[in-house]
Amino acid sequence: MKECGYSEINTRGMFPMESPHINKKTSVRQKWEVFPGRNKFFCNGHIMMARQTGVFYLTLMLILVTSSLFFAFDCPYLAVKITPAIPVIAGILVFFVLGTLLRTSFSDPGVLPRATPDEAADLERQIDVANASTSGGYRPPPRTKEVVINGQTVKLKYCFTCKIFRPPRASHCSLCDNCVERFDHHCPWVGNCVGKRNYRFFYMFILSLSFLTVFIFAFVITHVILRSQQTGFLNALKDSPASVLEAVVCFFSVWSIVGLSGFHTYLISSNQTTNEDIKGSWSNKRSKENYNPYSYGNVFTNCSAALCGPMSPSLIDRRGFVQADMAQAVSTSNGLTMYGSTQSQSNMVISEDSWTSFKVGRKEVSSSG
Repeated sequence: MKECGYSEINTRGMFPMESPHINKKTSVRQKWEVFPGRNKFFCNGHIMMARQTGVFYLTLMLILVTSSLFFAFDCPYLAVKITPAIPVIAGILVFFVLGTLLRTSFSDPGVLPRATPDEAADLERQIDVANASTSGGYRPPPRTKEVVINGQTVKLKYCFTCKIFRPPRASHCSLCDNCVERFDHHCPWVGNCVGKRNYRFFYMFILSLSFLTVFIFAFVITHVILRSQQTGFLNALKDSPASVLEAVVCFFSVWSIVGLSGFHTYLISSNQTTNEDIKGSWSNKRSKENYNPYSYGNVFTNCSAALCGPMSPSLIDRRGFVQADMAQAVSTSNGLTMYGSTQSQSNMVISEDSWTSFKVGRKEVSSSG
């Protein structure tokens, strides 16, 4: 089979590639400035978000406005009539909600580095050699590998954009244009993907937001009832008109937020991701022998692994520097940006040898291919 070079690999469908544009104004740039995914960076690359952040600002505004109205119109009355602990508890909840929201939104969710041109060309040669060496004229499905994880066969797919074999549980986000480790889903409400590095903060965010929503809704109703006993219902609404707005916002929000918290509690207890649950990856309907190889078989252990396990380091170098002659050649096609050789040398390219001993948590994985 003819050897395929990096420049011959078309990962963008039928759309022609435009000629690269060379920026000659600067000699050195930081890597976050030429990052290939569709992301926004702030604070010199420390903060990483998706490009679509409008819904995130809506989330932030709803939390801040509703909480501010509660502190301004309800807490003074409730602190006197019931207990001063109410505004204290509300303040702690708001602080925790905002902290976990920002931690989820501003973090690298677990983006996998793309292959450099040399790595991509080498991987293409490995694929061609593996296909050419197959006997009997049979050609296996292209760009797939299989590994065995705790007795369960898992297929690894080749990403034509990142030019790597994605690790188990990783997936390519079409909105951010990145492969993400342990990809759960892309959440517009937090303005970021939810993956291996920020899932615990996402779960703590929705769980604490559920408590805050129920807390505000319950005490807003309590406030209105206590006032109506003194001055009548209509006068109570006139005295605290913001309470009506708070009650409406909380009433329509609490069902979805509490439901989402319950769903992710189920996912954590069974060590699944939203992506796997939607696809039915480990459903018994596919096969009676189908099971989740990542589950520890114990709810407590699954929850501990998801929420209390060690934090994985970021695999992408956002704040390093690259030379202009290596990094400035940036070509665009269909609104997608090619990174080329600006990628960090620590890129993850998964070959046959590197999968002979793969470890998931404390569980050993051995290659079956």
